[in-house]
Amino acid sequence: MKEKIVTWIPGILVCLAIAVPAWLLVQFVPALEIVGAPVLAILAGMVVTLFWRKKPKAQAGIGFCAKLVLQCAVVLLGFGLNLSTIAKVGITSLPIILSTITTSLLLSFLLYKLLKIPAKTATLVGVGSSICGGSAIAATAPVIDADDAEVAQSISVIFLFNVVAAVIFPTLGGVIGLSNEGFGLFAGTAVNDTSSVTAAASTWDSLHGTNGNVLANATIVKLTRTLAIIPITLVLALLRIRREKKTNGESGTNVQLKKIFPMFILYFVLASVVTTVVSALLNGVALETANTVFSGLKELSKFFIVVAMAAIGYNTDLVKLVKTGGKPIFQGFCCWVGITGVSLLMQHVLGIW
Repeated sequence: MKEKIVTWIPGILVCLAIAVPAWLLVQFVPALEIVGAPVLAILAGMVVTLFWRKKPKAQAGIGFCAKLVLQCAVVLLGFGLNLSTIAKVGITSLPIILSTITTSLLLSFLLYKLLKIPAKTATLVGVGSSICGGSAIAATAPVIDADDAEVAQSISVIFLFNVVAAVIFPTLGGVIGLSNEGFGLFAGTAVNDTSSVTAAASTWDSLHGTNGNVLANATIVKLTRTLAIIPITLVLALLRIRREKKTNGESGTNVQLKKIFPMFILYFVLASVVTTVVSALLNGVALETANTVFSGLKELSKFFIVVAMAAIGYNTDLVKLVKTGGKPIFQGFCCWVGITGVSLLMQHVLGIW
């Protein structure tokens, strides 16, 4: 094991050299939050690999970052989920969340069939659009055995419509007359990535002087939506096992199960349960200390995603990505429009807007 860790070091250093500047840039230039450090890391990784020939010694560590660090990021994400808070506040958004997720997945399946989009790319774009952008793609990619190019392409598509949504949704919400509650639900259900949800809701708060209330509500709705990672990844794992059975027959199926079953998702659930139980049992200074620890782990999760995206960008052929990007972008656009329309329609039906 020690020898294996030594072989990872060069690649890890390469990923950190790309990820740390991307992370710091967003910290010191708040306007870049709308783009997000993960996207900057992917883009930087793709540019670096254009001008710097890939080093064989670095590949083991880069593979480690692209896979295992990414899974660790998903597990740590669970420490940002207090299930009791989500149950109290997020339950009202559940009909809208289920409707938007169903819409995105159905559209993705139809477009996959009609346009013959590669199955794994179509899955990643659909899941990223319907749940929580980069985090959902990070959780899903190992389950369906997607390669780095497919992950990079999906993240790029999600990023494009995140930026558009964060810029235009606060104005759109005002024009069509959404209430503060309505915009919180709209941002939380119709914007893909957490950073863009935050950007859109913060802009609304600034425009309407709501003292951060919309941001808080939108974040809780978004966290509620994040929980959909659990059933969707499990279903995808079972579908992959079923395909393995058809391809390889019954023999060897049990061996394959351990490789395909997303154990890191169970650790993600455990982290959420730990956060919920600790928050319920502690109070005062002890609770504040625990929340500080959980916040730190959540930040570490975000940083790990940036490191993993740097690895994925480094392993991606930018020229090929551009040439093959038309259909996934169209799929992302259709999902984005569909989710936006269904989110507003459901609010109207439920009497919120």
